[in-house]
Amino acid sequence: MADPSARIDPKTVPAEIDRWNWGAFLLNWIWGIGNNTFIALLTLIPFFGTLIMPFVLGAKGSKWAWRNGRWESLEHFKRVQRLWAIWGAVIWVSVILLYAGLFGSFFYLLGYSEAYALGVAKLEASAEAANALGKPISCGSPVGTISVVGTSGRATLSFSAFGSKATGRVFLVATKQNGAWSLKRLILTVDGTDQEINLLRQITAEAAVSRDGIFPSLLFAARAGMMSPIVADL
Repeated sequence: MADPSARIDPKTVPAEIDRWNWGAFLLNWIWGIGNNTFIALLTLIPFFGTLIMPFVLGAKGSKWAWRNGRWESLEHFKRVQRLWAIWGAVIWVSVILLYAGLFGSFFYLLGYSEAYALGVAKLEASAEAANALGKPISCGSPVGTISVVGTSGRATLSFSAFGSKATGRVFLVATKQNGAWSLKRLILTVDGTDQEINLLRQITAEAAVSRDGIFPSLLFAARAGMMSPIVADL
């Protein structure tokens, strides 16, 4: 039967455990509380603690944990520190996957937003854009912000555009009123040039032609039709 008084001296750190401690590095202050190494709480200090202390704990953690803990044997120490490292890896991988999922969902929602779809449709229908970029035109994923409150909202987005002749970037501002989105600004810039195309200007011009050209012509024709019988009677 082993003599309890013959336990290993914690002041003497075995060479085989004097190595990098992944549990201390990944879980820092949490690991420190669990291993009676309260110097790890320095990681809670902004800048110095968050940037430097994890590396200090990774390098010195095994020594401190060995001296501050009550270990039955060397294997007991290794087993416990191995579990800390595994849990640290699991937690960090889970956090990274969570943030990746959040960012992925954000860009997915932007890419399937009505404001983005409206901007892409206007871009592809623009003769000026086709002349500057070349056909066919393809678009990249948008970045920006979209805020919606009830039936109102606002979107500020930008996305890349690729054609057979050139590439560019589109900037749009859209608003939502009474549940319907409309474009307020749609600008195409062509890479490598100072060219900036207002894609909404063409639509406005076409509307003006329809208002000032077609409608007066119809009115004139209608008036001429009404007057022709009078002229004939004379």
